[in-house]
Amino acid sequence: MKKSFSKYSAKDNLLWLILRPWIFIPRVLYILLTFIFLFLRILLQGNSKNKNVQKNLSKYLFDVITDLGPCFIKLGQALSTRPDLVRQDWLTELTNLQDNLPAFDHKIALKIIEEELGSPANELFEEFPDSPIASASLGQVYKAKINNSYLAVKVQRPNLYFLIRRDVVILRFLGTFLSPLLPLNVGVGIGEIIDEFGKALFDEIDYQQEAENALRFANLFKENPNIFIPKLEKQFSSKRVITTSWIDGVKLRDRALLEENNLIPASFIKTCVISGLQQLFEFGYFHADPHPGNMFALKGGNADCGNLAYVDFGMMDTITNSDRLTLIKAIVHIINDEYYLLAEDFQKLGFLTKEQDLLKLVEPLKEVLGGSFGAEVGNFNLKNVTDKFSKLMYSYPFRVPSRFALIIRAVVSQEGLALRLDPEFKILKIAYPYIAKKLLTDNSEEILEILLEVVFDKKGQIQVEKVESLLNILFRDSESINSDLIPVANAGLKLFVSKKGSEVRKNLLLSLIKDEKLEFSDAKKLLALIRNTFSPLNIAKSAVQNIISTV
Repeated sequence: MKKSFSKYSAKDNLLWLILRPWIFIPRVLYILLTFIFLFLRILLQGNSKNKNVQKNLSKYLFDVITDLGPCFIKLGQALSTRPDLVRQDWLTELTNLQDNLPAFDHKIALKIIEEELGSPANELFEEFPDSPIASASLGQVYKAKINNSYLAVKVQRPNLYFLIRRDVVILRFLGTFLSPLLPLNVGVGIGEIIDEFGKALFDEIDYQQEAENALRFANLFKENPNIFIPKLEKQFSSKRVITTSWIDGVKLRDRALLEENNLIPASFIKTCVISGLQQLFEFGYFHADPHPGNMFALKGGNADCGNLAYVDFGMMDTITNSDRLTLIKAIVHIINDEYYLLAEDFQKLGFLTKEQDLLKLVEPLKEVLGGSFGAEVGNFNLKNVTDKFSKLMYSYPFRVPSRFALIIRAVVSQEGLALRLDPEFKILKIAYPYIAKKLLTDNSEEILEILLEVVFDKKGQIQVEKVESLLNILFRDSESINSDLIPVANAGLKLFVSKKGSEVRKNLLLSLIKDEKLEFSDAKKLLALIRNTFSPLNIAKSAVQNIISTV
């Protein structure tokens, strides 16, 4: 009989576990004692310079996380993507949490396949191996063969629903109880954040939901030649088994491994980050578990953008249109050093209460984020910002809205992945130009409204310095000038003469009037800026570059 899973409910799950004290009490004590022993060992040996001591400690850390089960493995996977937070010798061991965990019994896997798909594996497939090729937190993957094609058959671990239900309840209980002692003030929302984690895990163990996610994700990237999504094989998929086409690629785990396969690490970083930004700022639907075990570098592509494959679509999430646009505004406000407006963005997103005096936050925000794309950009990454925000959150009532829990996890994991491939990677060097290009080329009503806020102030006057800042962000290096100049010029021209551009034309005309007189100084500055940026020489270079890239 096929197993069905209930949706996550914090109240129902807590009641379920409280009514089973013989499960609840021993498990809580075991988790607490395990972490106490781990903390003491790290305290005593963590600073040792003896390589053997650190090797044994990293193995112990891996064993502890693995022993605690799927919920803790998921948390450990997020940690395994952060080379800036975890020492390298520990990180090497923790990367095994991604897809190199101890496998469960092969006979049990065969039994699950037969129960779910109605026939034994050796009848369903031409070839089915005797052992999995990879084993992760929630399932293990077999490389099967049918009709001369290889397939990835993922089989869920046994008893998974019970294990996750039990431990999410306990994590919520411990997190809420211990939150005053945690080193980061996340306000009153830690229980809600764990609820988001729990909902995601409950969805992730439903492979039919994952199948729907994979189809939706593939549809979003169908026009992108650099992103590949494996094909779902519906006839071999169910609640606890999911089968897709096999991905023949190199995991984004190690820079040296990519180079050994004649692949350029930087090209995959750019594809990875740009696709992540598209998910957040264009599609509003994103892969919330982008660790190296779920992403593969493929042959093809070019030195600028490599071909990338995503797998494992169990942990996905959405972002509302309102939040998506507010985040874009927030990045624009950081670019323009508008910290009061940035505080308003935080308030709108729910990081600050409506009663908070935003003027008091202007200087603290400037201290944390000031110069993030100026002289200090070389030092900017999420860890540095997080460290500064940790101090800020003690003094000001910032809190993390629960709906941002998976967004933050995805962004942090993605930056960590990029840092593994390039320790000098700075996420803003890709993120800022992406936002600038989107503002200058996306003619949707919402983006046009944000662009107008950049170009014109509240009095309708041209803000030449902000337009210049936006263009500088996009064209600060010759590579961007070559590849993006013509698309930006075309989009700008189309917008200006289109029906949507009526608001732009009207504002430009109104900006010429100051104190009931015609004033052309700002307009002249703007024209000079446009003339210099889109000079015939730059346009010619861009045309040549576009021709070369298509050959």
